[in-house]
Amino acid sequence: MKTKATTTQLDEQSKQLIKATIPILQEQGNAITKRFYQLMLGDHPELNHLFNQTNQRRGDQPAALANTVYAAAANIDQLEKIVPHVYQIAHKHRSLNVRPDQYPIVGKYLLLAMKDVLGETASDDIIAAWEKAYGIIADLFIQAEKKLYEKTEKQSGGWAGFRNFKVTQKIKESDVITSFYLQPEDGLAIPDFSPGQYITIKAEIPSEPYTHLRQYSLSTSPGKDYYRISVKREAGDSQTPKGIVSNFLHDFVQEGSILPVSAPAGDFTLDLNDNRPLILISGGVGVTPMMSMLETVIQEQPAREVVFIHAAKAGNFHALKDRVQAISNEYDHVSSYTLYSEPEKEDRCDVSGYISYEWLRTILPATNAAFYFCGPKGFMNKTYLILKQLHVANTDMHYEIFGPAADITAS
Repeated sequence: MKTKATTTQLDEQSKQLIKATIPILQEQGNAITKRFYQLMLGDHPELNHLFNQTNQRRGDQPAALANTVYAAAANIDQLEKIVPHVYQIAHKHRSLNVRPDQYPIVGKYLLLAMKDVLGETASDDIIAAWEKAYGIIADLFIQAEKKLYEKTEKQSGGWAGFRNFKVTQKIKESDVITSFYLQPEDGLAIPDFSPGQYITIKAEIPSEPYTHLRQYSLSTSPGKDYYRISVKREAGDSQTPKGIVSNFLHDFVQEGSILPVSAPAGDFTLDLNDNRPLILISGGVGVTPMMSMLETVIQEQPAREVVFIHAAKAGNFHALKDRVQAISNEYDHVSSYTLYSEPEKEDRCDVSGYISYEWLRTILPATNAAFYFCGPKGFMNKTYLILKQLHVANTDMHYEIFGPAADITAS
């Protein structure tokens, strides 16, 4: 899908005013977006169901929004540069069922937050310039999402909004990860998906005042009459609140339970037109989209060389390892490696510790390959920097961070 970005409606004076706010956004961006959520959700509590409350408490959601606002300001002359970012967010918005009429609400409170945090620095001219720019940027999202909604509804088995699915199997994969097999309650067909995509679960928890929406990667190949997600229990600690939905799924959702689900979405997907070696690297629950990609490539490209690398704390935290090992044993072109940061005595792994440049370069068949990696931010940042050391081209690196988008390219 292509989305055209244009600033022809934005006069030169407004562009210059927005550019002038870039240093302020770098310094005050998080404060502005935190205030934005306070103001908007205070007046519109019904919107709480759209936002991850755990990420709100951790501050991840405001930081992600601040990055988006900053990117828009930095590229106000060439908004086409942010189209890939728009497209990624549009997928999430489609899966959450975000509506066009919600964009004016967001715009209103974003401008109020700017004025509130920046005070006299946010002059009437600056606020007016941002109001114009927001209208153009919001239209980019609305048009991108419109195309995604239409495409989703038109595909075979597709649907709009949420559809009830029954949990037909619940299987413990490790001490912290459990798989849920989901089939449509109406018994009708479901659409295929691209390996790497996710679905959104609507959790209606009796003890919670709002519904909670969470996105989980599909952890098996497409073409089946069910979807599978493999969910990590986010237990939380003194620094991080526990995951509301992940604990609900683990503790209360059982076989036979009904969960509202949105159709598959996401642009982190496997390119099956590429025949070069495929390197799949995951950390923790980041194994889930990698598993979908692995199962797909052995079906669609059985002669393609694949290296599957997974990092976990220890063997009891390692999900889906038996399936990966079975594939590796069956297919000569697939090799798999395991890294445990804190292995137990009985654990068998290739590396006791963390992924490193020295180790990775010894097991790769080539650096002219397609690299896909997924996991927590620290793991992603380290993997990215190692691949840069190996002179892997940016166009050959495909990645997704679980949680709000974050910059993993910082050295």
